[in-house]
Amino acid sequence: MIEVFKTQVKDQVQARNLTDYIHRRFRNYQANFDLDDCDKILRVECLTGPVQSLFLIRFLKDLGCQAEILPDEPPVFSDPVNSIQIHSYTL
Repeated sequence: MIEVFKTQVKDQVQARNLTDYIHRRFRNYQANFDLDDCDKILRVECLTGPVQSLFLIRFLKDLGCQAEILPDEPPVFSDPVNSIQIHSYTL
């Protein structure tokens, strides 16, 4: 399973260090960062089941990195003028 997190990682060095820590602590996880995304995305895949999100968030916090789970649903933006809803999808 894959879980996606919003982080406050600032640069590639910090991302590389955190990825190394995650791989050492959670041996069944594959992690990578997308720092080009405005949310500084961390994607984590668990090869043997669901990602233990709360443990991972606490682990990252202990390393000085804030992280939160991004919802699966795309955000909905309302247009009050035209009374329509616009869905935002990331591909």
